[in-house]
Amino acid sequence: MEIVGEYNLSADRATVWRALNDPEVLRTCIPGCEELERLSETEFTAQVKSRVGPVSANFAGRVILEDVMAPKSYTLRGEGEGGVAGFAKGQAAVWLEETPSGTILRYDAKAQVGGKLAQLGSRVLKGTVRKLATRFFDNLAELLGGSAVVRGDEADP
Repeated sequence: MEIVGEYNLSADRATVWRALNDPEVLRTCIPGCEELERLSETEFTAQVKSRVGPVSANFAGRVILEDVMAPKSYTLRGEGEGGVAGFAKGQAAVWLEETPSGTILRYDAKAQVGGKLAQLGSRVLKGTVRKLATRFFDNLAELLGGSAVVRGDEADP
């Protein structure tokens, strides 16, 4: 499943880039994130509590930044194990474009799940993935000032 979106942020591109690479900002913006620790410039460990339909799980995982082209773009790739609930994998390509009024942030997020989570059905999963991606970028926009332009435009892989 795929979720794409775009935000107009009132902050300049350098400020948005710093926020997207700050573990405390990421921890605050990731829905259900209880812990995020930087291991290197491009790798983090995370503990995230999430609910997908009737299934609630604590995920332990890694987040890796790839294809970094500072301060323009990167791909955020993550994977987590949720015990009996299953696993989740995802990636989000993020692009920043400076404008006279701030920065346009565009993202294209993809997710996969397995185990009990995969048994919930694609409609429930798509809704949850869309909600989590939207909450992350809404939280970032609230922190930096801005609003959504396009939200939740989804397509199957």
